[in-house]
Amino acid sequence: MAEGILAYGAYLPRRRLQRRAIIEANAWFDPTLRGLGRGERTMAGWDEDPITMAVEAARDALGEQDRSAIQGLRFASTTAPFLDRLNAGVVAAALNLPDNLSATDTMGAQRAGTSALLEALTGSKTTLVVAGEQRRAKAASPLELTCGDGAAAMLVGAGEPLAVLIGSASSTADFVDHFRTEESVYDYRWEDRWVRDLGLLQLVPPTIQRCLAQAGIDAASVTHFCLPTTVVKGADAVARTVGIPATAVRDNLQANCGDTGTAHALLMLADALENAGAGDLILVASFGQGADALLLRVTDRIASFTPQRGVRGHLARRQEETSYTRFAAFRDTLNLEHGMRAEVDKQTSLSYQWRHRATITALVGGRCTRCGTPQFPASRICVAPGCNAIDTQEPYAFADKIGRIASYTADQLSYAPDPPACYGMITFAEGGRWMMDFTEIDAAELAVGREMRMRFRIKDIDRQRGFRRYFWKASPVAEQAAVSTAAPAKGD
Repeated sequence: MAEGILAYGAYLPRRRLQRRAIIEANAWFDPTLRGLGRGERTMAGWDEDPITMAVEAARDALGEQDRSAIQGLRFASTTAPFLDRLNAGVVAAALNLPDNLSATDTMGAQRAGTSALLEALTGSKTTLVVAGEQRRAKAASPLELTCGDGAAAMLVGAGEPLAVLIGSASSTADFVDHFRTEESVYDYRWEDRWVRDLGLLQLVPPTIQRCLAQAGIDAASVTHFCLPTTVVKGADAVARTVGIPATAVRDNLQANCGDTGTAHALLMLADALENAGAGDLILVASFGQGADALLLRVTDRIASFTPQRGVRGHLARRQEETSYTRFAAFRDTLNLEHGMRAEVDKQTSLSYQWRHRATITALVGGRCTRCGTPQFPASRICVAPGCNAIDTQEPYAFADKIGRIASYTADQLSYAPDPPACYGMITFAEGGRWMMDFTEIDAAELAVGREMRMRFRIKDIDRQRGFRRYFWKASPVAEQAAVSTAAPAKGD
């Protein structure tokens, strides 16, 4: 069996902040920003972060396939929420992966995603590589306009791969185009032209050339070239330097997504795989304190694999957001008056969370082995009338099940970061029902019987101690017609 990429997936938040909204709010301070005001960027909800987005990208890649064979997990991000907690461990728990798993966090540079993927492709384990990013930027900064939130996932191992690695190269250089320390909140960036001329164009081309030489492939043979950069025409300049055809340069998704940091190289690779044919050569490069280059050859199996939604499906699943203040509030750059109802001590009992980790993080309930009735949460006694068997339940995962709204409330009185607080009773056809929060749904869209899927999200944040608690919420399976599905035109 060959080693290579076995599956891929992506996740982009539904909300798309219109760049003109950023411009309109900040043009009084810096009119020069108008040149960056076209298109839109992905905008994470208040209950999303790099961990939750990485979980969704992994679910997009894995679908309902058996996850017991996964031996390793690599989580790449420079904006992971925890500095001293294994972020990859939260991802693994949410995906209900085996306990005998090797999991690590990869961070420290924008090329962390490709570095993690390269490590997995040259290893011997079945490894899930996920990358998620939610970069914070100062108001009225170019980074605020060019960034986006999102995640991507690649399953790597032996079997019948979609693409195989035929060449790779890396370089390391302490070229500081930007940095962020433990004491700082935002990146400090250097001048773009210097970054382009002495960084991007000096460090990336030699790395690509070594990669191609290792594979014995001429640059003119490359079918798809993925290089994430916010430098205008930066990927085109690198392609010309190396000799890659201009037609091979992939859309960098800047017009309708923005740069998703460590996830972006994998996101562009997923997008290329969605459009690739057998025999295509995909060159993926990334830049950040050096460079990575990976050359992949697409196999015949590409025609038989489709992610749950993929990059293009997520780009089409969009809702325009024109409120800059909502964006600022979600980013905690706007100090809103939350009111007395928000003044609740949200200390998390870590011992309780550990005891009930399967229920809380993986959404695992129980199913009676005598009558077959699922229930959530699991208990010693079966809830089915006429059964009530004791100690007969086996673990039963609800995360990938589709439920329906049995009752709902849109609460305008209780505190919610994105009011109103929508919640209600969800029932499942196979059995099981419980009250849960809803996400990605407006009050006008609530309806009894509406199909809902489960999403791993932030439940609440203990700001006194800096801890965030995760749980599952219900979101619509299909968006209403009011949600626009027309994607804006591509652009560099």
